[in-house]
Amino acid sequence: MTTIDLFVDDSDIDVAIDDRDEGERRALELAQRIRMVAAYDPGHAQRLVDELIVQLDRALGGTFREYLDGATRQIADRALSAGGAGISPPRNS
Repeated sequence: MTTIDLFVDDSDIDVAIDDRDEGERRALELAQRIRMVAAYDPGHAQRLVDELIVQLDRALGGTFREYLDGATRQIADRALSAGGAGISPPRNS
């Protein structure tokens, strides 16, 4: 009897196990993109983060801060205290 060993390189396969894993992967990609923007234009990156915070708060019915603590809550408070000034409302699809 002969045994054949096969080496399969599956490093390029990106299959999410469930929706939560897919969401985490997309969040990590977004964070990396914001870091790249911050390297070139920190002010623009901060505006993007502020907009993201405001939109998450809107999507969660104004409860986004409840999921945060410490420094992250202070950052969210600062972004939300501006009331989304300069941030366009959500578009209807």
